Amino acid sequence: MGPTATTGDGADRLVLVHGFTQTGRCWGPFADDLSRDHRLVLVDAPGHGGSADVRADLREGAHLLGATGGRATYVGYSMGGRLALHLAVERPDLVARLVLIGATAGIEDPAERAARRRADEALAGHLLEVGVGPFLDEWLAQPLFAGLTAEAACRAERLANGAEGLASSLRLAGTGTQEPLWDRLATIEAPVLLLAGVDDPKFSAIAGRMARAIGPNATVALVPRAGHSAHLESPLDTASIVRRWLRAHPTP
Repeated sequence: MGPTATTGDGADRLVLVHGFTQTGRCWGPFADDLSRDHRLVLVDAPGHGGSADVRADLREGAHLLGATGGRATYVGYSMGGRLALHLAVERPDLVARLVLIGATAGIEDPAERAARRRADEALAGHLLEVGVGPFLDEWLAQPLFAGLTAEAACRAERLANGAEGLASSLRLAGTGTQEPLWDRLATIEAPVLLLAGVDDPKFSAIAGRMARAIGPNATVALVPRAGHSAHLESPLDTASIVRRWLRAHPTP
């Protein structure tokens, strides 16, 4: 796993980890805004972009992420948030601060988790059958992404991904494969910001529950005029929230 780009001149370093079907180039105006006063490392997750040939589950992916990013503030969206969360519990020495956007600590119920794993396996098979283009049309048509404009959806960059890499990501690092981390959240001592869009009630509730499990070092913020992809739907508002929080929680 390697960075796609390093941008910005600030001494404060943020490692940005994207969501499923994206690449490190899909952060858009959110990253542009933060790069004004922070140094950003934009990584490609396993199975995506320049890491298309990397095969790793969430735990292995987290260790690869840490080897790439070193000690830094980690900002993860959805799948990327789950990778960053795994890094925070496995290698707390590397995570100075943690920002999670639309992420979860996993599915606790074994039957529900197994059903999700079967669904992810079926989705991977479908992806290999129809190809990346038709799959992306279906993926982005989900109500979860209804708030994305054509530009914010970053479809052209997503099309650069290969079917094999994306299918491996679903099979190895999908939510159904994720070890539930709820009982380990209280071990996170670094400051944590949990973000969700106001129009994403499911992940807003998850953010609140995760904050209660983590403890007083966790902060919840809901982004106005945004759904699941808050940083893409309302990038400047999201960047402003993140910047204020970073200033309130300086690294040693």
